[in-house]
Amino acid sequence: MSGKGLVVVTGASSGFGAATALRFAAIGHALYLGARRLERLREVARQCRSAGAPEVEARALDVRSKESIDAFCAGAGTPAVLLNNAGLALGRDTVEKITEADLLGMVETNVIGLVRVTRGFLPRMIEARRGHIVNLGSYAARGVYEGGAVYAATKHSVRVISETLRLELSETNIRVTEIDPGLAETEFSLVRLGDEEKAKEVYRGMQPLTADDVADAIVWAVTRPPHVNISELVMTPTAQASLTKVHREP
Repeated sequence: MSGKGLVVVTGASSGFGAATALRFAAIGHALYLGARRLERLREVARQCRSAGAPEVEARALDVRSKESIDAFCAGAGTPAVLLNNAGLALGRDTVEKITEADLLGMVETNVIGLVRVTRGFLPRMIEARRGHIVNLGSYAARGVYEGGAVYAATKHSVRVISETLRLELSETNIRVTEIDPGLAETEFSLVRLGDEEKAKEVYRGMQPLTADDVADAIVWAVTRPPHVNISELVMTPTAQASLTKVHREP
């Protein structure tokens, strides 16, 4: 990517979003950060300023709310990079037992919110004929597992949306990248399972990816020469051979 343009990050208060914001700050990009947890987001913004970002703005953003998305998008300039990072998994219930709250939470956040944010920024990116959209998917976009039907469906949707955007934007110079991480130790499992011990068990006996690992991959993909688009990047811990096969040390 040429120049040091504006980087917009959703879900920037922790995990992949916070780590990626700090990486972009360190190489001199201005940042426009959004998340629901505003106090935590402000702390990330402070760290980004200390890391070297010339300008950082932290704004409240709930990607389940169209009004919140509209206000967030209206407050920013034209992104050089849009990182659609906000997303979550809720529970491990079967299709028979999944709650209405978990169903709507995942679909509205991971799919509808991503489309609305992208739609909010695309017209000015198309007009500028530049930019890079990075959609944070998941290894779950590439398979299925019991208790993960809705989460995996939302991440399959992110993959389809990313593929379609590449077709629709092929004459605009806008690049589209999908990042699909496997097991990564962030707040993801704690949010999903609601229990600290259960969350730790997910990573028992193996070395998972970190938020910094994923942030490094995102920044690498974005900083390729303008004629190079990394369409998809799948990354897993070495110990993870598939969605359901993970080698664990005793």
